[in-house]
Amino acid sequence: MLLDRYGLPLSTTSTAARDAYVAGVDCLLSAAHGDLAHLARAVEADPDFALAHVALARARFLMADVPGARQSAARARELALKLTPREQSHVDALCLALEGKPVDSLAATRAHLAQHPRDAMVASPATGVFGLIGFSGRQGREPEQVEFLEALKPHLADDWWFQGVYAFALEESGRLDEALDLIERSMAKNPKNAHGAHIMAHVLYEQGEDRAALDYLDTWLPTYPREGLMHCHISWHVALFALMLGDGDRAWQVYQAQVHPGGAWGPALNVATDAAAFLWRAELAGHGRKPSLWNEVHAYGQKSFPKPGIAFVDVHRALASVAAGDREGIAAYVAELEQRAASGRSPAGDVVPRLANGLAAYGDGDWAKSIAVLEPALAETVRIGGSRAQRDLIENTLIAAYLKAGRDADARRLLQAHTDRRPSVPVAGLAA
Repeated sequence: MLLDRYGLPLSTTSTAARDAYVAGVDCLLSAAHGDLAHLARAVEADPDFALAHVALARARFLMADVPGARQSAARARELALKLTPREQSHVDALCLALEGKPVDSLAATRAHLAQHPRDAMVASPATGVFGLIGFSGRQGREPEQVEFLEALKPHLADDWWFQGVYAFALEESGRLDEALDLIERSMAKNPKNAHGAHIMAHVLYEQGEDRAALDYLDTWLPTYPREGLMHCHISWHVALFALMLGDGDRAWQVYQAQVHPGGAWGPALNVATDAAAFLWRAELAGHGRKPSLWNEVHAYGQKSFPKPGIAFVDVHRALASVAAGDREGIAAYVAELEQRAASGRSPAGDVVPRLANGLAAYGDGDWAKSIAVLEPALAETVRIGGSRAQRDLIENTLIAAYLKAGRDADARRLLQAHTDRRPSVPVAGLAA
């Protein structure tokens, strides 16, 4: 029987299908360009290869082709009826996530991995800060992510994919030295791993190594095709590091070319959140507001995410409404977020409307109200998902509000509370 790269048997007799599937899965696990083409060849070589169909569904989903993803997932479910129990469980765990059932998918993933801990393809959607655990809305999701991966460590410790995602989880939990060692080992094994390059940027960010991070990305990114899944988001990191290093010209150049709607081609979730986050951070750093750019981001968010439902996106959509001056829109949006939370439809609870309210108060120049809302909500921002680096936007806004309210001591107290990280804080007036 043919095996995948992890030594797991596959229900296909076509060597061509197997080889294309393995290449496609490696592209998926590394965010390398070419996953769709490889997996399409696998399906062409063996139209009944269910695992290739579900991998293709996952690849389409990551590219925000939800109809295509669900079509491929449905075909995989049909074919799974004739598969081995392992492959049936594999298909089920992945399809549940694509069918909009993240809680069921995570439960199925845990059950599957208890029996087949080397099945990286099934484990993958539960990893990272946008995964089934990362977007769970749970307060303790960061240690939960580490625990999830530590259960797989005895089986995957030497694998480049596992080393990368485990490094990310350790970094998000403040274990920076361990994370750096792991991601360096991972990238030595697979230097083309885009997820790995992204994780390296996060580790260096947390260590306050902005220059080293920018130099690293400036060396690595030119080797990565613009069509790659992570290109726009890694470019956001480049723009952010340039901003923190005081190179505003470079930061704005990268934003215009690779991050803003139209410049970035990537998944809408990344574009809507990265663009808003950069513009807001630029203002916190002392750059003047650019209304035309905010209007563009605001319109993009409304079109791409007309209804709330993804907490991380919801906060950034609110941010864009505030900065674009859409007071009526932000009031209506906050009301809708509050209704979702009150009805129990928000896994992140009421922290999303609270953050939106705090950002709106900051936008209105009501520093006292912004502080009063953001201060108690800060500890709960982990529930919206995303990385520590991304959620620093909230903390930096609170720091800016403290400074504008003449509460410099409180701003510095908040910074001194960091015991496991030391990122730069580009907030105007902080060093004065």
